[in-house]
Amino acid sequence: MVAEPLQRIVLPIHLSAEEYLKYYRGSARNVFARDLQGRVVQFPANLLQRFVTKDGVDGLFEITVTAAGKLVDIRRLEARSE
Repeated sequence: MVAEPLQRIVLPIHLSAEEYLKYYRGSARNVFARDLQGRVVQFPANLLQRFVTKDGVDGLFEITVTAAGKLVDIRRLEARSE
């Protein structure tokens, strides 16, 4: 079995607590963000739940997906400094 190639997408995400509340309440399901190459990336908002603080979600993130677009991992590369 040959391993499927992975794609890593790096993008800054800046959502205030009020903005993230829309996702939490279900009035919005997907986040649209622009990666570092300028491409618009769409992914389910619930992926960010573990990164939410009292100020929202803020930092540089890496999303790893298969060639077919299936999510493998999301991780914060760095938090935004105050």
